[in-house]
Amino acid sequence: MSVFRVQEILDSTGSVLARGDARKSVVGVSTDTRTLQPKQLFIALSGENFDGNRFAVQAAQKGASVVMLRGVPGDPLPDLPGEVAIAWHPDPRRALGDLAAAHRAKLRADVIGITGSCGKTTTKNILSELLKSVRNVVSSPASFNNDVGVPHTLLLADETTGALVVEMGTNGPGEIAQLARIARPTGAIITTLGPAHLQGLGSIEGVAREKSDLFAALPREAFAVLNLDSRHHELLRDSTVARVITISVDGEGELNATDLHFDSGFTTFRLNGDEVAMPLLGKHNVSNLLAALAACRGIGLDLRAVLPAVARLTGGRQRMERHVIGDLVVIDDSYNANPDSARAAVRVLSGLHGHARRVFVLGDMLELGPTAPELHHKLGEEVAQAGIDLFVLVGELAECAASGALIAGMPKARVLHFATVEDAEREFPSLLASGDVALIKGSRRMSLERLTRRLEELHPTRAA
Repeated sequence: MSVFRVQEILDSTGSVLARGDARKSVVGVSTDTRTLQPKQLFIALSGENFDGNRFAVQAAQKGASVVMLRGVPGDPLPDLPGEVAIAWHPDPRRALGDLAAAHRAKLRADVIGITGSCGKTTTKNILSELLKSVRNVVSSPASFNNDVGVPHTLLLADETTGALVVEMGTNGPGEIAQLARIARPTGAIITTLGPAHLQGLGSIEGVAREKSDLFAALPREAFAVLNLDSRHHELLRDSTVARVITISVDGEGELNATDLHFDSGFTTFRLNGDEVAMPLLGKHNVSNLLAALAACRGIGLDLRAVLPAVARLTGGRQRMERHVIGDLVVIDDSYNANPDSARAAVRVLSGLHGHARRVFVLGDMLELGPTAPELHHKLGEEVAQAGIDLFVLVGELAECAASGALIAGMPKARVLHFATVEDAEREFPSLLASGDVALIKGSRRMSLERLTRRLEELHPTRAA
């Protein structure tokens, strides 16, 4: 946990003390009065629909040592209880990043940045679990990956932190470069690149260029984990002066996975000849694990020290989360979706055997810009070609995927479309039969996890 003198906060952010003692200390930083702890600095962030300054009194009542408010010297001071100090800054959001950057400069930890179109959070979780056995690790809580979340992650570290794993996301050009300037990574992973956030980045090439800024930010003594299976690997390699560690599935990476097999919630493969069993499904998760192992190698660890932790891995909530519900198997992968992650889900489902039927549920994939109908249509074609037994679709865009599946030859009786998740929630349980396996995939705003919850309400549940 970060500890600052008030004067350090003023110096690193350019804020101005309006009331209080500059020699005072704060322990930790909060931007949310719901989770604020005594003695913390409260930074009042504002947005289109809220004014953080309005929460100053509540922050003081909960024991904040300092509140940083949006404003300039001479603005009227709020009437706050106690001896809470008050600082002005014209842009507290920028101040949060500046404070985190100053704190990062004092840390000795290895800082590993992770970005990509999908797989960021899973790779972060895998790497954190591997490192826990050998280092004191701090990693991004949940999906803290923007210009608020990345500073918060950095500010959780202290002098005892040995490794800091930072997830970085983007919606538009320049955002990764900005986050890298704050985090100053000593190593980096770029996961799968694909058609995500196209509204802000324009094209897959635009996505690749934006993500490559993480590699470009690395100093020569750092390391970059490069997936040779990415069609943009040459662009990524050319973007960095850092040492490159390559990974691949059935390729020629320094870390190479072969002979993949999926069964009963596990993926087994050979890693440079040695067998590995991982309690996560899918080729994409093999790539995520390879990237995490490469990062361990990048900071100088012997892989034999971290491989035992592979058995403890979990995918996280709604990320290939396996449920046994009565005599059904349900794989909830509804946390988010884009064409590449949906395609990976189809591959996982098609590789599962021993079930009565394989059922794929797809909700709208959002933020894809004007190409969204075409991308959904193409995915529908691939579902039909994968031999899926029942294709259930939810949402307006998903109807394009239904069209693609039908044109590709999937029988009409095996393609069912619902306009809303509420409609699907009512009918979905009756579509499944004993022994089926269903995989549920959709963008976060589609809330398809409701389908899993509805099945659990109707059937006895046992641990996966």
